[in-house]
Parts: sequence; C-alpha cells; structure tokens
Amino acid sequence: MQMLYNSDNFAVVQIDLPAIADIHLRAAGQDALARGGYEIIDKFARKEIFIEGAMAESFRHDVAALVETSPSEEEMDDFIERYTALMQHPLIFH
Repeated sequence: MQMLYNSDNFAVVQIDLPAIADIHLRAAGQDALARGGYEIIDKFARKEIFIEGAMAESFRHDVAALVETSPSEEEMDDFIERYTALMQHPLIFH
C-alpha cells in the first residue's frame, strides 16, 4: 500500500495485492495475474471507492498525463472529484 496523493479534500492510495497463481494460467505457460488498484477517499463526504481493472488503468493513465502539466492541488482535487459520484461506501476507520 502506497499513499499517492493526500490533500485536505482527498486521499489516493495504491494497493498492490499478491499475484494469484492460477493452475490454468500455469498450464498455458502464462504468469500469475497481478492484482491491485486504487482506493480514492473523499474526506469531507467520508466515502471511498476502490477501483481496479480497466478503470484503474484509465485512472493511472489520466493521472500520469495530468502530472506532466505540474497541476496545482486544486486541479488535482478537481480531477479526483470526478470519481466522487461513484462512491457508495462509507469510510470506516479501524
């Protein structure tokens, strides 16, 4: 787990899970599947979302393009805010 972004409004954490060793993949001569994604947290709404797969790849690609422009914190927050409509899970502290 790695904190990628942390502002007053949002936090983004990259989560890498151990690869799954699938017997069918090994039989086909392929490597184990890598798993993981991004947890995006809206601090004020106290909600979060975990994205993985194609959505996570799209998020990673879009963030990389945005970072090349040296965005301000406000611009980063505006970008992340696009994902708040998808957030359904209340944030629970352990």
